[in-house]
Formats: sequence, C-alpha cells, structure tokens
Amino acid sequence: MPVNRDEEDWENRVAAAWATLDDHPEERAGDFRAVIDALVAELPADSPLGPFEQACAWDSTGHSDKAEPLYREALARGLSEVSRYKGRRAKIQLSSSLRNIGRPEEGVELLTPELDAPSDELDDAVRGCLALCLSSLGRDREGLSLVLGALAPHLPRYQRSMANYARALVAE
Repeated sequence: MPVNRDEEDWENRVAAAWATLDDHPEERAGDFRAVIDALVAELPADSPLGPFEQACAWDSTGHSDKAEPLYREALARGLSEVSRYKGRRAKIQLSSSLRNIGRPEEGVELLTPELDAPSDELDDAVRGCLALCLSSLGRDREGLSLVLGALAPHLPRYQRSMANYARALVAE
C-alpha cells in the first residue's frame, strides 16, 4: 500500500521532533511534549498514531503513569493494523511502563504472545523488556534465559553454547 505524501511528511516531521528529545532537559520536557501534541493535532481525531506518539512523549520524559492509558488507547484504536511495527513498539513500551508503575505481571501477559509473533528487528527488545518484567516478579532465571537467548545470535563465538545455557536455565 503506497504511503501518501502528507503521511510521509507528517512522519518525517515527527522523526525530526524526536531527534530533538535530548535537547530538552527535564525542566523543559513539557516543551518537547508540546511539539508532539502540535503534530498530533494535525491528525484525524480517531487516529491511533496520536495517542501512540503522545504516550511515547510522556514515557520518554519520565511519566510512565501518563503514558500507560495512551498506549492502551492507541492499541484499542487499531495501531497494530495501521502499523504492525508501531503496534509492536506500543506493546513493548506499554509493558515497560506497566513495570515502572508496579504492574509487571500485566507486562508479562502483554509481551509473552509477542515471543511467537512474526520475527522483526524488535524481537530482542521484546525479550529484554519481558526479562525485566519477569525479574520484577522474582522470575530472574526466566528473564536471564530470554536475555541470553537474545544475545547469543549476536556473539562472534559461543552462540551455540549461550543458546544452550539459555534453554537450560528454564529447564532446571
């Protein structure tokens, strides 16, 4: 499906805004969120992209509690149908937010199905975030298994050994 030029322009402007995040110290985080809000205001009212970008902005400026309902709204509006990639990102980030606000079990429930989702470049992020949620629940061996399993393919040597160790952690 071809992307229309207006959508591409909007996405480019959003990417440019995100490139300035580090230019906004904590005391000016509201300025960054205002830039994102202005871009979101250009979207149709029912677009799932709006709450997703706003959730990301709240999350990236240290407010997981404010991000959580916006991620849920974006997913409920069909973000995964608009962009499978952004839908998956929203699940990863929502799980992280849930962990940060003391609800890691919900993060585990949300991310566990992603282990069986079609593979993409977010696979390792799924495993890393899920590992953190598991660790917050005292399930460190499961979390370490996920992280070692994600790390193994990236190693210059010992891939097979690390993958075997990862499996052994949860088999014991």
